[in-house]
Amino acid sequence: MKKIIFIMFAFLLFINCSKDENRRNNPFIPNYSFSIEINTTLPLYSNLQFPSNAVMVYQQGAGASNAVIVFNTGSGYIAFDASCPNQSLGSCPIMEINGIKAICTCSNIEYNLFNGLPINGGGEYSMKQYAVQVNGSILRIYN
Repeated sequence: MKKIIFIMFAFLLFINCSKDENRRNNPFIPNYSFSIEINTTLPLYSNLQFPSNAVMVYQQGAGASNAVIVFNTGSGYIAFDASCPNQSLGSCPIMEINGIKAICTCSNIEYNLFNGLPINGGGEYSMKQYAVQVNGSILRIYN
């Protein structure tokens, strides 16, 4: 009986992992290498000093759209490409930030900035996430 329960649990775990992986392998957003640094003490980025705040960082070469959304989760920082995940690159303007959500203006699909997933099941793909390294007040965002 224990073996059956273990096998069922392992199977469910495997299915859930593969679904999440498919959401993150986005054919619309290329996997460009880049590295940018921002200083959270500068007025342009000072909102990042407070939990649940996001800023749009515009910089040549930053992600596929030259714009990255950086969000303070309260326990760290997370960064996403500002391109709409379910639209081909360049066919839609970059997303807009609205509180703890990012909104794709072409499809009106909303994404949760805590995890990058579409809200209410809309859209096939989640937001493309980038790595964030914290060094004091400097954030390095890279892929």
